[in-house]
Amino acid sequence: MKRIGIITKRGEPKIVKAVGDLMKWLKNKDFKFFIEKETAAALKLKGYHRKDIPARSDMIIVFGGDGSVLSAARHVGDRGIPILGINMGGLGFITELGRNEVRKNIKMIMSEECCFEERIMLLADVYRNKIKVTQHNALNDVVLNKSALSRMFEVDINIDKQYVTTFRLDGLITSTPTGSTAHSLSAGGPILYPTLETFLMTPICPHTLTSRPIVLPDTFVIDIHIKDGNDIYMTLDGQEGFPLKVKDKVRIRKAEYKTKFLVLHNRDYFKLLRTKLKWGE
Repeated sequence: MKRIGIITKRGEPKIVKAVGDLMKWLKNKDFKFFIEKETAAALKLKGYHRKDIPARSDMIIVFGGDGSVLSAARHVGDRGIPILGINMGGLGFITELGRNEVRKNIKMIMSEECCFEERIMLLADVYRNKIKVTQHNALNDVVLNKSALSRMFEVDINIDKQYVTTFRLDGLITSTPTGSTAHSLSAGGPILYPTLETFLMTPICPHTLTSRPIVLPDTFVIDIHIKDGNDIYMTLDGQEGFPLKVKDKVRIRKAEYKTKFLVLHNRDYFKLLRTKLKWGE
């Protein structure tokens, strides 16, 4: 892996320094870097648009938080390029290393000692008058919610062409195991081990209190029909949005490709949960 793409959270001077340090540590080792424009400009180097970096790279290193990693994963899509997340912010559930851990692990990262972990992604298709009008991918979740404070909306849910129920609610989250510690967790959903081959549907403030989260096999397809409501949006990983209309159908399924993360052998997911969720304090 000699071609390294660098994707960064924008507007952070400490990230510019961290990228510069990485390049210094890898100097004279025959690596080629493709750095996002803003950070590259600060380092007085040629920069690239984020969407163009995966096509040029053998691996992606992301300096930022979970949001930056989610954005990178959507851009990588089906290319199968491994991603390494460097946490420069707060929580950091899917970043692999803290900013102070990079130098001592750099040899392992660039050697065969480093291994990979694959995570499922979701595809969301929107059909309007039986015509597909858009398709998006997501690593964390696909959420249907209101764009402003207003009334509940109503949806029919079909799973694998079988009618399940009609929900009246404030929103609906379809989450991967990776995303189970994100929006779904806040809405009362369970934590799923991130490499499980499954996904999760979590209603947000449903009108009927017996409407509970449900874990589904990743071979299933969820069809959500918008029956009633105004100002409904579909959001992807909390970062991209698409406005929906009454009678639209949203079809959510597992993508045929997965996100591949670079991980260290000594990674402990349960320690991560204890630390990030402050268990036992």
